[in-house]
Amino acid sequence: MTDASNDPITPEHRTAEVSRMLAEIGARSQRLVDQFVQRQCETHPDWYADPLGVSKSFMELCSRMLAQPEVVLNAQLDAWQSYMALWHHTTRRMLGMDSEAPLETPAGDRRFRHDQWEDNPVFDYVKQSYLLAARTIQGAVNEVQGLDEKSKQKIDFYTRQFVDALAPTNFAMTNPEVIAETVRSGGQNLLNGLRHILEDLEAGEGRLQIRMTDTEAFDLGRNVALSPGKVVYQNELMQLIQYAPSTAEVYRRPLLIMPPWINKFYILDLQPRNSFIKWAVDQGHTVFVISWVNPDARHRDKDFEDYMLEGPIAALDAIGQATGEREVNVIGYCIGGTLLAGTLAWMQARGDDRVVSATFFTALIDFADPGELGVFIDEEQLRALEQEMSERGYLEGKQMATTFNMLRANDLIWSFVVNNYLLGKDPFPFDLLYWNSDTTRMPAKMHSFYLRRMYLENVYKDPGGVTLAGVPIDVRTVKVPVYFLSTREDHIAPWKSTYAGARLLGGPVRFTVGGSGHIAGVVNPPAANKYGYWTRDGVAEQDPQDWLAGAEEHQGSWWSDWERWIATYGGGRVAAREPGAGALPAIEDAPGSYVRAKSTD
Repeated sequence: MTDASNDPITPEHRTAEVSRMLAEIGARSQRLVDQFVQRQCETHPDWYADPLGVSKSFMELCSRMLAQPEVVLNAQLDAWQSYMALWHHTTRRMLGMDSEAPLETPAGDRRFRHDQWEDNPVFDYVKQSYLLAARTIQGAVNEVQGLDEKSKQKIDFYTRQFVDALAPTNFAMTNPEVIAETVRSGGQNLLNGLRHILEDLEAGEGRLQIRMTDTEAFDLGRNVALSPGKVVYQNELMQLIQYAPSTAEVYRRPLLIMPPWINKFYILDLQPRNSFIKWAVDQGHTVFVISWVNPDARHRDKDFEDYMLEGPIAALDAIGQATGEREVNVIGYCIGGTLLAGTLAWMQARGDDRVVSATFFTALIDFADPGELGVFIDEEQLRALEQEMSERGYLEGKQMATTFNMLRANDLIWSFVVNNYLLGKDPFPFDLLYWNSDTTRMPAKMHSFYLRRMYLENVYKDPGGVTLAGVPIDVRTVKVPVYFLSTREDHIAPWKSTYAGARLLGGPVRFTVGGSGHIAGVVNPPAANKYGYWTRDGVAEQDPQDWLAGAEEHQGSWWSDWERWIATYGGGRVAAREPGAGALPAIEDAPGSYVRAKSTD
């Protein structure tokens, strides 16, 4: 083995280098332990020992299991029979005979993609043992009767977290790829992995903050968020960006995009090849985008209605000044779409008809079934969260990110544990994961309102259930034409739940279901030719599966379908508008300064 200069590395040199690294690791580890102990000592004495209520749910599970011994017995018998089949399968493979595996690796499970999981009988046995154990544990839990729906959902979710954590891919001695790399590098991968763990612990000040990408590889305005434009308006909660035209003529009616303030707007403007903003500009839209502030303690009393008044309502006023146009088409993404529904109802009640059409991207209006996010919403958890937010004035961005990552733990947590810590590799530079790591905080008052009134109480859908700026809103009064995009694999806004919300709206609805999930299903440019989508006018059926059964399937991107739809509300063509050339002068270049604020600042 040689170093970069081709000088031989002697055993003495390697021993000295390892000793130096271990000494450094020891010193850093001690600092981290001290930080951890200090944090525990400073923890508020009134905080719940188990704010997620996990132990309570599992105590109830144990109690139900004791009363239903047949569940445990059946699980044990099934496991015994399954392991007998596995031993028979492994014996045949050891003898060089063909044998069909007892269990197939679940479709889409990328943990076992290394060839050795199939080719090597030992690792095949390890994999099959794990899959059987996972099936047994989860099957036994699901068979227990008498649990309330909330407890059952929580138990199922955390059982899966436990099972995922114990996968053999997550341990050095049972992962063939890690073993091969350890032999090849002489253990350097494990030393590198230990260094990465320490760096991530230091970055999180004692909490493990797993890096998903090389955060130094990206810079806003240089290689992400590249679309040219100007900030033409700003207030305490947002900057309004107007993008430069790329066509000689544009639609008369401008297009306002309301992204979520959970994460940042440039998910719609990562790279030119996948930028929805650039694509919309190229179709001839005068595009305005709200860039929300990354709030801190100064914004603690900002409420949901403040986001409406200082967000879309202020933006509509500013767009009128900038372009001279009164009528606007609007897009709302995720919580931005939730806000859009309430804003339209509020405007309807006040006789404000400036919005001509509305587009919703993966947005919940009816929160009766919010999917697995509901695991984190109950009275006990909200009280603990509100107590924490009341001290800071906001919810820390990393807490929100951890919640979302847990919904896809194998892809967004354990894959990076293997790559960074076991294989010792540096995270790969990936624009989408950079955006995902660029977290935002939530103001205490707004976030409490959002979680309580929508997720916990689900009154946003009810006439008068929520009052915004003195107006009891009713989303059923919304009459503007609507294009409603959902995605089939969405873990954050399940498409059947978004369908229920779309049915509440009082105007014509074109409902569309795209392939993939909450992000990839939206950021799906036509040039990529991926995923496909299903369309059907109207949402009259009570059951969304009935709607899907009668929908038309298309190849490619829904973007093209949306453009054909929105073109009918464009209002004809006018000369292209340059940002800053109207009544609102340019403040600064896109992407602006608000989006650059980090949660770690």
